[in-house]
Amino acid sequence: MDFVVLEKNGLRKEVKVGFSWTVFFFGLFVPLFRGDLKWAAIMFFGTILLGFATLGIGGAVLGIVMSFVYNKIYIKDLIEKGWNPVGEENRLLLEEKNIIGK
Repeated sequence: MDFVVLEKNGLRKEVKVGFSWTVFFFGLFVPLFRGDLKWAAIMFFGTILLGFATLGIGGAVLGIVMSFVYNKIYIKDLIEKGWNPVGEENRLLLEEKNIIGK
């Protein structure tokens, strides 16, 4: 498993890179507990709209898709808010996974 360490104002966060098992099992509660209210709301309304339109199947598909992309989205949002990778190894991992530019 790949994790990246980000830092801002002396605080550090360790974030998994890649598939999110927590989103797969717990859905919108993950961004909600991380304080990522924008994506919690997007997942909530997306699940309701897609689930209603497809008798629940679309909501399940959205959950699976978000499991693959949520960690990348979360890391990009943190970087936009001023968090930076700690050390060369973390920066190279983010470049390798196409989360930040080279």
